[in-house]
Amino acid sequence: MGKYRVLRDRLAVEIPEIQTNVAEPATDGELALVHAPHYIQAVAQGTLGDKAQREIGFPWSPEMVARSRRSTGATIMAARTALFGREGIAANLAGGTHHAYADKGSGFCVFNDAAVATRLMQSEWSRQHRQPLKVAIIDLDVHQGNGTAHIFGKDDSVFTLSIHGARNFPFAKETSDLDLELPDGCDDSAYLQALEKALETLENRFEPGLVIYLAGADPHEGDRLGRLKLSFDGLEARDRRVFDWAYQKAVPMAFAMAGGYGENIADTVQVQMNTYRVAYAYWQRWQNRSL
Repeated sequence: MGKYRVLRDRLAVEIPEIQTNVAEPATDGELALVHAPHYIQAVAQGTLGDKAQREIGFPWSPEMVARSRRSTGATIMAARTALFGREGIAANLAGGTHHAYADKGSGFCVFNDAAVATRLMQSEWSRQHRQPLKVAIIDLDVHQGNGTAHIFGKDDSVFTLSIHGARNFPFAKETSDLDLELPDGCDDSAYLQALEKALETLENRFEPGLVIYLAGADPHEGDRLGRLKLSFDGLEARDRRVFDWAYQKAVPMAFAMAGGYGENIADTVQVQMNTYRVAYAYWQRWQNRSL
């Protein structure tokens, strides 16, 4: 958890123009747009069974519940700011809990923040504009977004794209709208080629009104769990391509940090700082375009 504090502190010093706000925790009603009510209550009350708690990966505590609610609330806030606040781009300093299913948590993920934010933005957009909102979830964490893929498996209004390590967790994959599996040791060039192919496929098959981007730091070559070999420059190029794709189409984007488990925590935070520098540059473009 220390990486989030380090990231926040570095942002305050190095990119002080970025405005930070404390998000409200997600309510039961917001969570219930995706998650089963019995699961929400079991998490809140600490009555999950031992097996379910082990699958999440850490023990229950009131602090765990509060953090999970607030992390989901932060992605909701980012999505709302990007979509309705004319900012174009907004972020959650944490988030990306893509292993959580509707009725269970998994892989250190309790609630699926991207899924909840997607459902809530669709509801709010429909009420305001009397038309549906299509959402693309671009998941570039090194692990497949299995919970997200399962939640939206039969939903044509959401496009789930996941580029991930073939031999990494989860070992039993779900089916996203587009999955690209990469071999161990995949380098910058091969990764960026895969990303280009994925964005081309997304563009040909789907027209989103909102993008939620999981900008995982764990494809980095120094990550303990990643198994890929992307450099700092390669990951920055990845981010630039995703932000540019959305900007060129004038599609608002909310992004979350997702995974990052560097042997050296400073490496993970550096990847994330680079993501924010790219995001800030594209945010400035959004502001100039709206003048």
